[in-house]
Amino acid sequence: MRFRVDRDVLAEAVAWTARTLPSRPSVPVLAGIRMQAADQLRLSSFDYEVSAEISVSSDTEDEGTILVSGRLLAEITRSLPDRPVEIATDGSKAVLTCGNATFTLLTMPTEDYPSLPEMPPSAGSVGSDAFAAAVAQVAIAAGRDDTLPVLTGVRLEIDGETITLASTDRYRLAVRELRWNPGRPDINAAVLVPARTLADTARSLTSGAEVSIALAVPDDGHDQDQARADGTGHGEGMIGFEGGGRRTTTRLLDGQFPPYRSLLPSELNSVAELPTAAFSESVRRVSLVAERNTPVRLSFSAGQLVLEAGTGEEAQAVEALEASFEGDDIQIAFNPQYLLDGLGAIDSDTARMAFTSSGKPAVMTGKPADPGDGGTPEPDYRYLLMPIRLAG
Repeated sequence: MRFRVDRDVLAEAVAWTARTLPSRPSVPVLAGIRMQAADQLRLSSFDYEVSAEISVSSDTEDEGTILVSGRLLAEITRSLPDRPVEIATDGSKAVLTCGNATFTLLTMPTEDYPSLPEMPPSAGSVGSDAFAAAVAQVAIAAGRDDTLPVLTGVRLEIDGETITLASTDRYRLAVRELRWNPGRPDINAAVLVPARTLADTARSLTSGAEVSIALAVPDDGHDQDQARADGTGHGEGMIGFEGGGRRTTTRLLDGQFPPYRSLLPSELNSVAELPTAAFSESVRRVSLVAERNTPVRLSFSAGQLVLEAGTGEEAQAVEALEASFEGDDIQIAFNPQYLLDGLGAIDSDTARMAFTSSGKPAVMTGKPADPGDGGTPEPDYRYLLMPIRLAG
């Protein structure tokens, strides 16, 4: 095998493929990147959970396939001079040459490498930037505790032309709706995708204009969870994403996601609107004195918000902020980092917080659009945050 490829093209392709490599592979070959040189150069990685594959232009002299250490290849290609790269096989070794630099890499047996899973059928497509932004808004609320795997996922619901993303770690809930281009108008499905994988994938596919979502959708429109349970789905248990010459698949999570819509309050007694940036800065300053797992206290009244942290003999901080407020005065406390996460996810220069009572979850959104400007009054992103009960 012998081929030449642009240094920047190779470095970017290797870095993208290597991002899914397992830190502790169950078998040595899973630590490798497979390189297949033909009309194009195809790089791939697979750890039985997540697969990644990318195709780039190359000048191939002799076709072939090799398997080399992915992390080592990523480090080498990242540090190469700005010259074309040539890779050729020499028995059980691969020789990489770039300018005056030459690296000799050991190869692994390609016959021991597992076959990559086939992509499920395409269900539709969505703008890559919009999809990445929506996933980022929701993934922040996903759980990190692997002993509760259902909460480490993002529920992806498809209903016609609408995709709804939702995640929760029991202390907050993030929900985002966005429009997409379905493969058929009556499409209906719901799956649970690992949040970290989904966030990384969505962020990495913005080089193309659109992302194709590949998913086995039951013809009768039943929920995907049920399709996997009763065996009526085809290619169930996996979702794929493709865009900009890159494609990736990941296994879906099993389990029943909480009925999150029932958590959203049906009635509200108070509503506040504040400048998002100023609110975030105030929370960040006041929380400097908050000890680990202690809250920031918010007191809303007509025209203002007072933020407080620290009590008794501890360091204390107080800051007042102008706010538009309607309804019953309320004192409520939150985990400051969770509050900042929500403020950072709002795609609006005005943050809107709606309350039922100091013991009930608050709902944070951006400022609703004016229907007269062609917008919809309902926000497409909602961040529900559980309060922390104050002593006394």
